[in-house]
Amino acid sequence: MMYKFPYYVLLCTSLCVACNNPGAKKEAADGRQVTDTNIRTTYQNPVIRIAAPDPTALRLADGTYYLYATEDIRNLPIFKSKNLVDWEEVGTAFTDATRPDFVDNNPEGKKAAIWAPDIQCIKGKYVLTYSLAEWGNHWISTIGYAVSDSPEGPFTPKGKLFNSRDVNVENSIDQFLYEEDGKYYVLWGSFFGIYIMELDIADDMTITPKLETKKQLAGNAYEGINLWKKDGYYYLFGSIGSCCEGEKSTYTTVVARSESLFGPYINKSGEKMLDNAHEIVVHKSNRFVGTGHNALLQTDDEGNTWMLYHAFELENVGAQRQVLLDRILWDKDGWPYIENQQPSDEAAAPVIKSPQ
Repeated sequence: MMYKFPYYVLLCTSLCVACNNPGAKKEAADGRQVTDTNIRTTYQNPVIRIAAPDPTALRLADGTYYLYATEDIRNLPIFKSKNLVDWEEVGTAFTDATRPDFVDNNPEGKKAAIWAPDIQCIKGKYVLTYSLAEWGNHWISTIGYAVSDSPEGPFTPKGKLFNSRDVNVENSIDQFLYEEDGKYYVLWGSFFGIYIMELDIADDMTITPKLETKKQLAGNAYEGINLWKKDGYYYLFGSIGSCCEGEKSTYTTVVARSESLFGPYINKSGEKMLDNAHEIVVHKSNRFVGTGHNALLQTDDEGNTWMLYHAFELENVGAQRQVLLDRILWDKDGWPYIENQQPSDEAAAPVIKSPQ
């Protein structure tokens, strides 16, 4: 079972994950040698200094964070951290031998790229969903899933949830699984509407979409969505603009909220996300552009909320989309934002308790 309230922290308590030695030397994701300690007062962005777009993350019961990223590194890279700042690459979700590449109804017979993973802990298993897609060929887009007993894999592909034709939604990618009151849902979509649909998940991890429950939540301006519940509101985060044009990228993270899971999601003025209305969470700065496709919010040990997302660093565009970390603040009316709506260069670090 996943724990969502008050902070929707995902914990798999049935599995044993060994803690790192607090004094051990580790190699960080950018090759630096760092001391693997939970105690930090500040950090600098990016926190992962290699290409790791579309991050998704969860925290285990022992406090370890895991992050998974998209196809710039083959087979979906897996990173591990004790403090949300120092990340160690620990492997990939798939190997060349286990890598899924099925795409139904692909007349060209091309193999699909793997994009936009989402990680969840469901019924004691780690469930990794992902998009199988080909740039510009929207109707072959397919959402698949894989299962593992460990957050570090190996993940075993289980097949597809659905493809664009199955649900009649063009460009069916960027999926996000959500659980509430024992029911499971998938949210998905990329610039052709954001949708929600109930799923049936059996104990053997067979997942069956309930097509009759499909409902549109947001307009055609969005992709890369996820959901966070806080103080009676559902906050639907998404990205607008262009993701992947280097220094010309316009990706921006936005949000709207609703008192119902099924909407309507509205902005501060009461305008609907179905009509492409929203509030900005973070946009470009004079150092970073393309600030989007955020992971589900993470919490530190004082309950502060943090957002992992990707961006291009203008002085290092060749590194592609690196991972940034910033604290999510909440205004007096309960709306989330990053300070100055811009990525930080250096900031106070997440509060992580020393290991017991």
